[in-house]
Amino acid sequence: MKYKLYRFKELGKEIGITSQMLSKELQDHKINKLIERKVLETKPIGVEYSITDHGLTFKGVIEALRDWGINHRREILK
Repeated sequence: MKYKLYRFKELGKEIGITSQMLSKELQDHKINKLIERKVLETKPIGVEYSITDHGLTFKGVIEALRDWGINHRREILK
């Protein structure tokens, strides 16, 4: 399955965080081998981020947290 590649500004807009916070999070995720960073030889120089195979192993955990959050929200809004 192919996943979307994101550029830095595009990713920041997509998830709605500041550039400073995004930079820190991306560095942490790269160190933990959850994402890959590819420098593009464009002008201006661009960078793309993509999820690694190791990062994909986290998918089930994220989906479980999402499902829990949806169910929890429904419960408290009753």
